[in-house]
Amino acid sequence: MHKPLPAADPLLRLQASITARDDRLLGWLYDHGVLTTDQIAAALFPSLDFAQRRLRRLTLLRAVDRFRPNRAYGGSYPYHYVLDQLGYDHVHAQRGLGRPRRDQARRRKQALTSRPDLPHLLGGNQVFIDLAAHARTHPDSQLVRWQPASAYHEPGVFYRAGGNPQMMVHGPTGLPRPDGAGVWTEQDRAVPFFLEYDTGRERLDILTEKIAKYERLYAMSTWAWPVLFHLPSARREANLHHRLAAVVGLETVIATTTAELRTGASPADQVWQLAGRSTGRHRLIDLPYTDTHHDDEFPTHTTPSQDGRTV
Repeated sequence: MHKPLPAADPLLRLQASITARDDRLLGWLYDHGVLTTDQIAAALFPSLDFAQRRLRRLTLLRAVDRFRPNRAYGGSYPYHYVLDQLGYDHVHAQRGLGRPRRDQARRRKQALTSRPDLPHLLGGNQVFIDLAAHARTHPDSQLVRWQPASAYHEPGVFYRAGGNPQMMVHGPTGLPRPDGAGVWTEQDRAVPFFLEYDTGRERLDILTEKIAKYERLYAMSTWAWPVLFHLPSARREANLHHRLAAVVGLETVIATTTAELRTGASPADQVWQLAGRSTGRHRLIDLPYTDTHHDDEFPTHTTPSQDGRTV
């Protein structure tokens, strides 16, 4: 009698089925926690139907898992996708990391499904997703890098060789903690940026305190990246600009846009208003930027923590 063949290793079976697009998606879910069906389809696929078919396949392969939050007024939201355990195994193998915890996917999914600021996380992710979607249909542009908020949570992450040594010990209360960071390119120009995604629930003085931290960062280092504030309404944008007009000698490049302006428009489009300047709206690639020597200097992050954030 012939001995039965051993069952195929699930990770090897997954890796045999993975495409470059799948790799990008799994890396995004590892770094940024959760994305909806619509976000994944817009950024990576030619159609929603195509995306749904591929996501079903990746779910069967245990690369991704999904959940559907309930709406307060009845019904449910679209599927929200997270990494399943084999997805973690694959990303760790791709990045040369050690094997993840055996319960990593379960613990992180539980943290994300109960996370009170999940809409804020998804909203910040949406800005980068929209840039990736723009790049998918504009071959001369690219979202070169997308980093999560957690990459900037540890003391010392902003320190660069030759900078102020005090930055090595400056805690998160003294320096900014952006909601994300990226590098956007078009043709031969690149603009790195920090993102602050505002839902309107914080007082305006909290936003001006954040800007003061970016001013401190600018004064202590060579960081001069534009800071993008994505605001919920034109009224909140006008109020913020009114406050910034009273700030003497603002050095940080602050650019704002609103959810209203962004209806049907990409963050790459002419939707950004510069603080302290009355020259209309600007495209992302045209924002002032002078720190080109440091385009590729980013903090590193490796392992998702149990609360759904990456460290």
